[in-house]
Amino acid sequence: MIMDKKNNFGINTICTHIGEIEDQQFKGAISPLYMATSYQFDQVDKKRYPRYFNTPNQEALSRKIAALEKTEAAMIFGSGMAAISTTLLAFLKKGDHIVLQETLYGGTYNFVVEEFDRFGIEYSFTESLRLKDFEKVIQKNTKVIFIETPSNPLLKIVDMKKIASLAKKHQIITMIDNTFASPINQTPVDFGIDIMIHSATKYMGGHSDILAGAVAASKAHIRTIWNLAKNTGGSLSDFTVWMLERSMKTFNLRVKRQNKNALKMARYLEKNNHISKVYYPGLPSHENHTLAKEQMENFGGIVSFELQEGIDTMKFQRNLQLIKPSMSLAGVESTMLNPAQTSHALLSPEERLKQGIRDGLIRFSVGIEEVKDLKKDIEQAIDKIL
Repeated sequence: MIMDKKNNFGINTICTHIGEIEDQQFKGAISPLYMATSYQFDQVDKKRYPRYFNTPNQEALSRKIAALEKTEAAMIFGSGMAAISTTLLAFLKKGDHIVLQETLYGGTYNFVVEEFDRFGIEYSFTESLRLKDFEKVIQKNTKVIFIETPSNPLLKIVDMKKIASLAKKHQIITMIDNTFASPINQTPVDFGIDIMIHSATKYMGGHSDILAGAVAASKAHIRTIWNLAKNTGGSLSDFTVWMLERSMKTFNLRVKRQNKNALKMARYLEKNNHISKVYYPGLPSHENHTLAKEQMENFGGIVSFELQEGIDTMKFQRNLQLIKPSMSLAGVESTMLNPAQTSHALLSPEERLKQGIRDGLIRFSVGIEEVKDLKKDIEQAIDKIL
């Protein structure tokens, strides 16, 4: 039996138990793994097939994600971009228009500007994150507003309640990339957002060994997404689904520690004479700190910063001994990277500067290590190049 009743469980209980599959045969303590790619089709309540997103492990983990996001349903995909691209195309067709905020994950930006023209889908990016900048680019054929808060990599904050209200006024569907915050730190449905999208590779996976995506929404919206997804084939293997469920048992514990560490590191970096600028919504100096406090439980595990002019960012990262100069983010280990060379590398220098992403910007994914050790590592790396 799959445990899927929410019953007002606490978040650690949801992470640990919702969506687990009871091992009725051997009474094991964890969900069994069903690796079959072929299931009986006759005299069964459901015709199961991995590409239909309905194997036992796929369905069970979707219940956990839906419970965490407080939605009716969810789906799991082979990557974050599979989740984003499938969800966008499920609600947009030739002649439709979408509004996107100015600062987005580079992969999302690239997908829109490189693919939408050939699909005949119109799009507009806002000039800023102010409500009036969203409103002025809405057209009669606008079907979707897409936001990302906190944004990658500058951690800008969007007012979800105002965006949701604007969208409902114009009968527009709202979507959010909730990867950076995760449902541990914010649940956008509470502010009226319709569809939540994740790179589950990040905080849901949390150990830098899983590639996955997720979408959470109403049953009706998930059905619309599924109608396309079953044809585009972005499903996830059951072994990875099983690993993701294992990882999510400690989801809240990991993220809460990363939140705590990130706030301490942001405060430390802001006082460091070798750092010129720190971006973190948990700091009073952040331009959207008040708004972040209103819509986030905690401020997340990502801190972005810029070194003082004259300090080589790559030499700095090469001299780190504990923090890994590494792609991606949100693992239990701390990592750093230059967005200009990784997540936003496909944008032109002009496009990056328009978003405020300078070549020397460093994105710091704070792990669960001891803060004193992270501070020492940063200090010794700077000392070596001064």
